[in-house]
Amino acid sequence: MTTENGAAHWSIADGGRCYLRSLPVLTGDAPGFDEAKAPAEPVTLFVDWLQTAVAAGVPEPHAMTLCTVDEQGFPRARVLILKAVDERGWHLAVSSVSQKGRELAAHPVATLTFYWPALVRQVRVVGEVVDDGERASAEDFLARPPGSRAMAWTRRQSQPLTDPAELEHELVKAHRRLREDPDAVPAEWISYAVRPHQVEFWEGAPDRRHRRLSYTRDGQGWARTVLWP
Repeated sequence: MTTENGAAHWSIADGGRCYLRSLPVLTGDAPGFDEAKAPAEPVTLFVDWLQTAVAAGVPEPHAMTLCTVDEQGFPRARVLILKAVDERGWHLAVSSVSQKGRELAAHPVATLTFYWPALVRQVRVVGEVVDDGERASAEDFLARPPGSRAMAWTRRQSQPLTDPAELEHELVKAHRRLREDPDAVPAEWISYAVRPHQVEFWEGAPDRRHRRLSYTRDGQGWARTVLWP
């Protein structure tokens, strides 16, 4: 039996396998690209793909999944917003007291994944994580909306929350601090660049003849490799 949208009903017996298999995939409109004509370095192609996603109306096209490694060696992932991309890498900002901040400090490597389903495209960035410095960190923090800055000033991100009233109390204090010193920046706020070792561009196709182009750092330049789907 199926639902009105064509999906099968969820079955506990099979763990939802039939239901999940009935959901459509790769339904976007892939623009297509010629791997042979790709630029010599990945940033130019990434910016082109990002702007194509923006033009196509993809919601939050600058959202990315950040994957880090925790103290037990387990990967952890969450979605952040890309702040910039240039010759130094893909830039993001975190609080050093947060879980991801602690993990980046202990294991300064990361993977970023961008996914634009309307275009059937993904980009994966793998590399070391480098501190952008105090000035870049301050500029990033001060450019954030008041609510974001106030939450950072609580300095409690990722800690257990046992009483919602405590959160409200700390936010009141943080907003008061913002009013009294609007240019203050927490020492814990850090802007990072993921300096890529490898960048892969993926464009899917319903027949699974996906197009994949990998850039791997080769000295001061890049080696390009077309991969099997």
